Amino acid sequence: MCHDRQSTSILSFLLTSGPADKALEWTQLSASDRASIKSRYHAAGIKLVVSLFGSTEIPTTLGFNPVTTANTMGAWVKKYGLDGVDIDYEDFGAMNAGNGKAEAWLAAFTKQLRVHLPKGKYILTHAPVAPWFSPHMWGGGGYLKVNKTVGHLIDWYNLQFYNQGTREYTTCFGLLTSSSHVFPHSALFQIHDSGIPLSKLVIGKPATRPDASNGFMSAATLATCVQKAKSKGWKGGVMFWQFFNGAAPLIQKVRGSAFPL
Repeated sequence: MCHDRQSTSILSFLLTSGPADKALEWTQLSASDRASIKSRYHAAGIKLVVSLFGSTEIPTTLGFNPVTTANTMGAWVKKYGLDGVDIDYEDFGAMNAGNGKAEAWLAAFTKQLRVHLPKGKYILTHAPVAPWFSPHMWGGGGYLKVNKTVGHLIDWYNLQFYNQGTREYTTCFGLLTSSSHVFPHSALFQIHDSGIPLSKLVIGKPATRPDASNGFMSAATLATCVQKAKSKGWKGGVMFWQFFNGAAPLIQKVRGSAFPL
């Protein structure tokens, strides 16, 4: 769900080894079927993009070349007629190492993807875990460094406010105003205070409790948080993992009175 920008449906996953899951199913459709499906999504105001990497891949740690990888994945997106990518980079080992290699890899990868998928014509988003925006916590600068380097090439951030601990981001205060000491200054408005435009900050949450290890919020609670955030000038939108469990009734409830249909 996105209020002040293009709504997207994200297919998982395009890996360095090739497409898997829904991305693989997309390739198995005929070209005419893909075009027909895409046109119906577009008519509903929704763009189709593919998620890259996910939790099963650690491209920096495994030494994949960011430029070569971007060339391959950018070509795949164009070949199969999608509207862009969501970079779901979850190489925690590389980020935790604190040597700047993760941040440099992401910057090089993003820059080269934009060569194939120019801004304005294709969507390019990132889906970092929220703690990666904590200042002074990551030796290489974390996503604040990524944003400083290539933020102008990134349309928005689908922030993963889940899987970070049982007590993290589970109340409106912790999600919006002030995160815990474990991952300081990584609540929504704290990330904004670090220099990230509110318009680029999308709240990501599991659609149902089983969709994540932790971080789940009920639809009613999340709707309350969305209303509070909007009252403070935020209109970034909400992302759910995963759509199979987070279809129209959930989306409508979370939109609530803040962003009514």
